[in-house]
Amino acid sequence: MGATDVLGRIATSLFRCEAFAPVFSCCYDVPNGGVLLALPALIAVGLLVHTSKYFALPRGFYRQDTIFLLLAFMALTRLKTVEDLRYCSPGEWGKLLGVDRIPEAKTLREKVGILSHEGEPRAWAGELCRDWMTTDPDSAGILYVDGHVRVYNGSQTELPRHYVSRQKLCQRATVDYWVNAMDGQPFFVINKAVDPGLLQVLEEEIVPRLEREVARQASIFGIDNISPHHFTIVFDREGYSPAFMGRMKEKGIACLTYNKHPGSDWPEEEFQRQSVKLQAGNVIEMCLAERGVFLGGELWVREIRKLTESGHQTSILSTDFINDCGPVSAAMFARWSQENFFRYMRQHFNLDRLIDYSTDDISATTKVVNPQYRELDGEVRKGVAKLNRKRKEFGAIMLKDTIEPGQVEAYEQKKSALQEEIAVKEKDLAELKVCRAATPKHVTLGDLPENERFRQLGVRSKYFIDTIKMVAYRAETAMAGIVREKLSRHDDARTLLRGIYTTTADIVPDEAAGTFTVRLHQLANRMSGEVVRHLCNELNDSMTLFPGTNMRLIYELVS
Repeated sequence: MGATDVLGRIATSLFRCEAFAPVFSCCYDVPNGGVLLALPALIAVGLLVHTSKYFALPRGFYRQDTIFLLLAFMALTRLKTVEDLRYCSPGEWGKLLGVDRIPEAKTLREKVGILSHEGEPRAWAGELCRDWMTTDPDSAGILYVDGHVRVYNGSQTELPRHYVSRQKLCQRATVDYWVNAMDGQPFFVINKAVDPGLLQVLEEEIVPRLEREVARQASIFGIDNISPHHFTIVFDREGYSPAFMGRMKEKGIACLTYNKHPGSDWPEEEFQRQSVKLQAGNVIEMCLAERGVFLGGELWVREIRKLTESGHQTSILSTDFINDCGPVSAAMFARWSQENFFRYMRQHFNLDRLIDYSTDDISATTKVVNPQYRELDGEVRKGVAKLNRKRKEFGAIMLKDTIEPGQVEAYEQKKSALQEEIAVKEKDLAELKVCRAATPKHVTLGDLPENERFRQLGVRSKYFIDTIKMVAYRAETAMAGIVREKLSRHDDARTLLRGIYTTTADIVPDEAAGTFTVRLHQLANRMSGEVVRHLCNELNDSMTLFPGTNMRLIYELVS
């Protein structure tokens, strides 16, 4: 319905020929035409790089690069699900991609399934990560690692419960461990249906992968690293472990984290006001002090404290002995860039959304919390709470100085009854603790009864779509850096870009001249127009060709 390229659809359907190149015609007032301004950034970030190596669609009407561009455009225009396309004009979207109409939601979901399950999304994401680190090796010098709890409210499987700090609840969820640069830009993500903890994921999966990538950069650029550490990993208190930091130091990896046991406050006379340059480029004043600490009797580290105006002292630990305390403190406190990334991706890119409803098997050797131990531990906690209440009630009954003789007997009887009840509860609690101690805390998934086993959510489609969203976020970040050059308020950059992506535009292709002109309509005010002109000039200098054609993209603002 609504298809105009009838011959092309018949040819690809009956004769299974290759998909035809995009065909454009002159169109005016195309909705969401402003998203074409993101095309040079998407290509530069690597949206279409390595796709032919790791993916292959069956022959049909839609080209593979058309599907990738459509998914990226959907992310930038905040179409958060494939189903949202049901309420969009397929012909208008087709004008942006050089087809008569984009695929329906059902067709697009089928193609995403083919790309996810028959392709290699993890290998593609890893290749992109290596390219990003190679292109900007400075951004890989300090890396932030943190877990993001993704809540699951469905009924396909009974996932383990995780504590969700933003909701202050324990809910069924999976955990995604993200690795980001100092400015919040993502490198890669690792999904864990059964969370073994930050330390184990760091040591067994994240650090070995980062070591390979850093070694690859050194071989490409011929870098002879004479620094005691190759890169720095930053994490929160969950990863606090002197033994782990010591092992990382032996590998040439610096660690930076909050002090889990800071102890007493330091004298305020030790603190000195210093000018510290943050990642964004602004300079702020911090009151800092530093000492050397022999941590846990096994590792010598730097302890740096920041004194706030309220008198609170924030203690951080570092095995970076090269940089001054100012840059080290800035790197630790810039960890909020990753938290801001999670919040922005949840709000604008629907990071927690399920891609499909498939489930996968979990290895039978995976260790999980023993349900019997969990039940006994819960009974012990309840017993302790009840016992403490009875002890409090027992201690609250006092014999007053002025009391009638008849009340003494009632007092003694009440105290005696409570004492007997407390003795019974203490005995029951001791038995529960013995049972809990005799029950293993962890068992393998294969040891669980069949009715207590669970499956993990399908991750292949999730990896694929999350990589598309990472590319879209990086492209938006690159464009935000350009528009900030003309904005007085840097925080308005992403808001302006979101407005640009959904603005109407005119499309004027000229195959004879080899140009593809996109004329963006005016925005809300004159200042926005000046910023857009600056952005268009920068994009025009990139000399980007529209994928599948020989037409160079030219961007203009309608006067």
